[in-house]
Amino acid sequence: MTDTKPLISIITITFNAAAELLPTMESVAHQTFKGFEHLIIDGASTDNTLELARKSGTKSLRILSEPDNGLYDAMNKGLRMARGKYVLFLNAGDTFHADDTLALYAAKTAGGPDIIYADTVIVDAQRNIIGPRHLSAPDILTFQSFAKGMLICHQAFMVRKDLAPAYDTSYRLSADYDWTVKCIRKSKPGKCVNLHTVAIDYLSDGMTDHNKMKSLRERFSIMARHYGVLRTVTNHIGFIGRAIKRKSF
Repeated sequence: MTDTKPLISIITITFNAAAELLPTMESVAHQTFKGFEHLIIDGASTDNTLELARKSGTKSLRILSEPDNGLYDAMNKGLRMARGKYVLFLNAGDTFHADDTLALYAAKTAGGPDIIYADTVIVDAQRNIIGPRHLSAPDILTFQSFAKGMLICHQAFMVRKDLAPAYDTSYRLSADYDWTVKCIRKSKPGKCVNLHTVAIDYLSDGMTDHNKMKSLRERFSIMARHYGVLRTVTNHIGFIGRAIKRKSF
């Protein structure tokens, strides 16, 4: 019997996301690589989110719509449903940078890496590029890399499903940072592959953007737990200097 499991599970979390979802669905449908499934994990939307998803034309689409306990509870549902060897989260409003982006990820799975990652650009609601993220994906990724912050956008981070833990739902805004660090910690040396390209267009209108200070406090707590309080405080002094430098240009 032929194994029909997809190589990649793309997971999109939605709740009343009709205004943002269409570019995401079109981006997935236009990918030249077809060995994937697309999971929509919906929090019982009351708008036409699900109608838009079903009209996308993606043959591998699977939808779960039911009430949840927040974003990271929904992400955990996606992980449990995923059938792919690798998982990648693509939020409503975010898109792949090009039609062959998923093909680039798939090509790098041949050697069985633990994690495949790439860079991200920020876009506005009209899909105009605002600019790159202020942090770039490192050439070589290790557990120590993330002591410097969220160097890789969550959406550009594809990980082997059997390596991925559940998200810690005690965090409301930055569990993705905690999850990413845990994934890297479980990876083997030399098993993290940088695509050296932009993979994701990130819509600058997410939940974290609207709760910046709460998110930063939560991220500090996570960083201190993984890397120690003293190192985290020292690093944050550098973060403040970096932020001031960005504003001066």
